[in-house]
Amino acid sequence: MQQRFHTWLVDRADEAILRWIFRSVVTVTIAVLAFDLASTQGWIVSPDLAAVPAEVREDSPALNLPSLVPSILAPLLPGADKRLVPLPQPEGTTAKPMTFELVGGGKLMATGTITPGSSENFAAEVGRHSEYIKTVVLNSPGGSVTDALAMGRLIRERKFATEVEPGKFCVSSCPLVFAGGVERRAGDGATIGVHQVAAIRSVANGPPPRDEMSLAQNISARCQHYLDDMGVSLQVWVHAMETPHDKLFVFKPDELKSLKMVTAAPAAAPVAGPAAAKTRS
Repeated sequence: MQQRFHTWLVDRADEAILRWIFRSVVTVTIAVLAFDLASTQGWIVSPDLAAVPAEVREDSPALNLPSLVPSILAPLLPGADKRLVPLPQPEGTTAKPMTFELVGGGKLMATGTITPGSSENFAAEVGRHSEYIKTVVLNSPGGSVTDALAMGRLIRERKFATEVEPGKFCVSSCPLVFAGGVERRAGDGATIGVHQVAAIRSVANGPPPRDEMSLAQNISARCQHYLDDMGVSLQVWVHAMETPHDKLFVFKPDELKSLKMVTAAPAAAPVAGPAAAKTRS
C-alpha cells in the first residue's frame, strides 16, 4: 500500500494533488451546510429529547434505561448546547453559608450556600418554630449534596411547602431541597437549574475514597431514590448528570410542571396580618 501510494504521488503533479484536496474539502463543506440547512428548515425532524421526561415505574426505583439512552445522547445533537448557561456566581448573602429567617405568612427564608452543617442548623430552626413554619422559601446556589438531601427529607417529614420567589434562584443541589416540599411553587422569572456534582470528596464524610467513581455512583443512586420518593421525575437527575459542573441546565416553566418539580402556583402575598416574627441562625 505504501509503494502504491508513493507511485500515485510521483505520477501526479503538485497542482493536481492540491486540486484533489481542495475538491474534497469543498465537498465535505457542502455536505455539512446541506445538513444544517435541512435541520433548520425542518426537512429533517429530530425529536425534542430534552422535553420528553423519562418516567419511572412507581413500584420500582430502577431507571427506565431504554427511554433514558436518547436523553443521555442529547448533548451531542445539533443545538443541544443552547440549553446550557454559564453557572451563575453567587453574590452577597447567597455567597455566604445558608442562614434562616422566619417572616410573616409562615415562611422560613433559606438564603445562601448549603455548606456542611447547614442541615443541622436547619433542623434546629425547624425544631424551634415547626408549629409556625408552613413554607421554606429558597434562594441558594446549592452546595453540599448530603446536607441538601437531609434538608429535603426533613421538609417532607414535616409536610412543609417549598417556594422559589420571582427573580430568585435555586440551582445545583438546591433543587434537591426544593423537591422535598409537599407543594412546590416557583414564581415568574425564578431560576431552577441542575448540573453534575462538582467535587465528590466535598459531599461525603470521612477520609478520601479509594474509588471516587464508586462514590459518585453511590451519590447518584441516593439522589435518584430521593427524587423518586419525592414524586419527581428522574429525568431531572438525567439533566443534571449530562450537564458539566461549570454549566447549568435551567428548566423551562412547562418542564418544571411536566417533570413534577412544580406542583402548585405561587401563593398570593398575605394582605394583612400580625407583625412578622423574625429569627436568624
